[in-house]
Amino acid sequence: MKTYLVTGGAGFIGSNFILYLFEKYGNNIRVINADCLTYAGNLENLKDVESNPNYIFFKVDIRDRQAVNNIFQEYDIDRVIHFAAESHVDRSIKNPEAFVSTNVLGTLNLINAAKMAWETQDGYRPGKKYVQISTDEVYGSLEDEHGYFHETTPLDPHSPYSASKASADLLVKSYVDTFGFPANTTRCSNNYGPYQFPEKLIPLMINNTLSGKRLPVYGTGKNVRDWLYVKDHAKAIDLVAEKAAAGEVYNIGGHNEKRNIEIVTLIIDTILDLLPEQDARRKGISHDLITYVEDRKGHDYRYAISPDKIKAELGWEPETMFADGLRMTIKWYLDNPEWMEHVTRGDYQNYYKQMYGM
Repeated sequence: MKTYLVTGGAGFIGSNFILYLFEKYGNNIRVINADCLTYAGNLENLKDVESNPNYIFFKVDIRDRQAVNNIFQEYDIDRVIHFAAESHVDRSIKNPEAFVSTNVLGTLNLINAAKMAWETQDGYRPGKKYVQISTDEVYGSLEDEHGYFHETTPLDPHSPYSASKASADLLVKSYVDTFGFPANTTRCSNNYGPYQFPEKLIPLMINNTLSGKRLPVYGTGKNVRDWLYVKDHAKAIDLVAEKAAAGEVYNIGGHNEKRNIEIVTLIIDTILDLLPEQDARRKGISHDLITYVEDRKGHDYRYAISPDKIKAELGWEPETMFADGLRMTIKWYLDNPEWMEHVTRGDYQNYYKQMYGM
């Protein structure tokens, strides 16, 4: 039985990945979820597996070296899937120190613990793999409508968040190059789907639209992002963990490029299509809710990554078209209003006012 250590497993992508693992492998695996439960970590995401004896949760901050080492001493870890990170650009501009300490030093603790547990006199114990989950933002910005980021594109981060992620990626690369550490790095485009905390564009706009609140759009709304349905991402990570040669880097893109303003407009239209005619919320929903706000500092114009390498080498490609994925996502939020209510209480509201002045 393989044992997975998933860091940040109570977060958006991490929890979806854990659910995917149990959906695919059933009780033939054991999953250890290590998460310090910041504002973005929510154990409600995993209520479907919390009673499974093969699922184990530890409240652990990856910056705590001893706590990380203790997990490797107690369990024989076969796969490390490292999601845990501070991940919101706006927050990194306000508090870059938190991003460096978690994303860089926390990653260093994790790879040191794995290296110490897996290393032998002849290299590393067979079948071990570490996967660093990164982002397309480490490449910087594409300033025109053409071209794509490839795995060979130089790193050019523009925010404290992306700089901290690029630093972590380079740490992992240095361990591969220096120590032969059995690791891969994946860089994904913008994810969307169930359980995403409403500081990110899509769940924020869904929540505000349903509440009849203004929809804050940075600048002109013309910035372009590539969108990846979270379950497609989970499938790609699993393939990399099982099939990829150590040391390889893979871009995971959705082939779904959209301008931010297109996303907001489509969210409004899809919600109106899904809500029953008698639903009182319909009266407060219109395109008039769209409100342009001051642009984000250092706002990258366009991200678009090529998944050609992962398709050619591992056979993965995105399965979910954006309109279909967005419809499934909105339906999930409509069917789970208590989840959104729980995560938007308290400090989140103060943060929202601070970021957008609303």
